Amino acid sequence: MISIIIPVLNEAENITSVLEHLSKNSSTANISEIILVDGGSKDDTKDLIAGFAENSPHTIQLITSDKGRAKQMNNGAKKARGKIFYFLHADSFPPKDFDKLIIAEVAKGNPAGCFKMRFDSTHWWLRLASWLTKFSWRACRGGDQSQFITRELFEEIGGYDESYIIYEDNILINELYARKKFVVIQQWIHSSARLYRERGIWTLQYHFWAIYVKRWLGADADQLYAYYLKHVKQYRAPKPSQEKAEALLHAKKVMANK
Repeated sequence: MISIIIPVLNEAENITSVLEHLSKNSSTANISEIILVDGGSKDDTKDLIAGFAENSPHTIQLITSDKGRAKQMNNGAKKARGKIFYFLHADSFPPKDFDKLIIAEVAKGNPAGCFKMRFDSTHWWLRLASWLTKFSWRACRGGDQSQFITRELFEEIGGYDESYIIYEDNILINELYARKKFVVIQQWIHSSARLYRERGIWTLQYHFWAIYVKRWLGADADQLYAYYLKHVKQYRAPKPSQEKAEALLHAKKVMANK
């Protein structure tokens, strides 16, 4: 069975929609539990999770952790009962029957992988970036595509490297690629482009590329985080009205299809 593990921090805006989506698009026969790991939310995230859990067909656990996705996901894995872990961002919506798709891949001998990913934006660059995720190239991977991995392999690797405050997804992916144990399931997971809208598409993409290259050139976890704090965390671009309208339109479409 699969344990879904979602790190959360101030996700009141999204978390109910994600939980509803997971409930409607997976079977309780395949999902051991959904574990939400809160890193210190100051909004209504925890209350919304607790309220949803009361009537959910799935078993939902809410646990607390020190802030940091690597720490949160590792702590979730420690509580998980499933033989397969599925790590998911709180603003990503996996495809219908994602649980069956994951189990089928593991049965084929593929112990780890992700889905191809589509951003909720019509901007040409983000559409192109989304299209490229269907390929198995290492440079096309990222945490927004989600991550399934068997418990056995996760524990063998040692989980996520908690020294990385950012880029933790990619450190694990690097290890999986080095072991040639990674597959891309050819079904779409839909992920939010909210960070691109907040920071500006080209500005954020440039800094993401810079972080990727810095790590390739040997930058350590502290250096990557310092760069992120300076150039990404502290910067917020004004939201163009067109992109606001785009986001609202997509949200309406998602709700209409539920």
